[in-house]
Amino acid sequence: MEVLYQNLLNLDFKMVIMWLIGGVLIWLAVKKDMEPTLLLPMGFGAILVNLPLSGAITQGAEEGPLSILYSAGIANELFPLILFIGIGAMIDFGPLLSNPVLMLFGAAAQFGIFFTLCMASMFFDLNDAASIAIIGAADGPTSIVVGQKLNSNYIGAIMVAAYSYMALVPIIQPPIIKLLTTKNERKIRMEYTQKPVSKTTRILFPICITIIAGLIAPASVALVGFLMFGNLIRECGVLDSLSETAQKVLANLVTIFLGITIASQMQAEKFLRLDTILILCLGLVAFIFDTAGGVIFAKILNLFLKKKINPMIGAAGISAFPMSGRVVHKLALKEDPTNFLLMQATGVNVSGQIASVIAGGLILNFFLH
Repeated sequence: MEVLYQNLLNLDFKMVIMWLIGGVLIWLAVKKDMEPTLLLPMGFGAILVNLPLSGAITQGAEEGPLSILYSAGIANELFPLILFIGIGAMIDFGPLLSNPVLMLFGAAAQFGIFFTLCMASMFFDLNDAASIAIIGAADGPTSIVVGQKLNSNYIGAIMVAAYSYMALVPIIQPPIIKLLTTKNERKIRMEYTQKPVSKTTRILFPICITIIAGLIAPASVALVGFLMFGNLIRECGVLDSLSETAQKVLANLVTIFLGITIASQMQAEKFLRLDTILILCLGLVAFIFDTAGGVIFAKILNLFLKKKINPMIGAAGISAFPMSGRVVHKLALKEDPTNFLLMQATGVNVSGQIASVIAGGLILNFFLH
């Protein structure tokens, strides 16, 4: 009987705190429906790895399955890149191709990355600061790839911050948008005319973006390439079964593995540290300034445009696809139930997906040399 309860002596209060954190993530996933495919595996995994002498992670000579998965799928960036194929297959670039000027908002909404880089460099080494700043890409796979390639010492905290804040976009963005816009600005109506986009254009777009990104930021080729390959599968018209598999089975399977594997880095001794709290704060700063950058850019454009833009669509320029586009759409409907901004916000959102990956590649190009 003593042997049965002996492991209780190895229980630490920090582990209990991590159980609570895991419980909060599960609650957000189940009760609030905030990215449950990510938060539920992360929350349960946090509990799993914080049991005394947990067999889920490597303990001494005994290898744990989550540690093995981490080495096989995250340490070598395989899971994030495969997930990008699924994400690419989900994205319809039609709204962006109909109105290419929306790409500007995706670029403007990356301001938070470079602002946070400056802030983080005051507390961390440059490579760590760059890895932390990329949380502002609002793109989990990009955060993982950049953090791994720059050999960041805080990859666990960076991954958790990136995915947690992506899930919390519906909470983070609305207050910032409302703070920076007036009620009248939020009511601005934008006509949307669906311009026909030829199949040839849809096929050439992912190919051209890959080539351009590769020439500008060679380190982004894997990220952009896998994303655009997924989109090419979608748009080519002859691989419908593969496109459907990539969008559903592949994306869901990798997301499950990714979520629970990230939790292997949420062990109490690694996670409950002051520098982790600082990273979480800096990640929040990155999200706030990304959102603000897009909104303010739209407001500046309105000073010169006769036909005004609803500045809220600038907030959708962060890469959190499709959550951010939906947030903007819902805010517009709240102000005016007949004001539909979904297509414009979606166009900006997919441009942010491309811009964030290129921003990650630029960070790598600069700090890897």
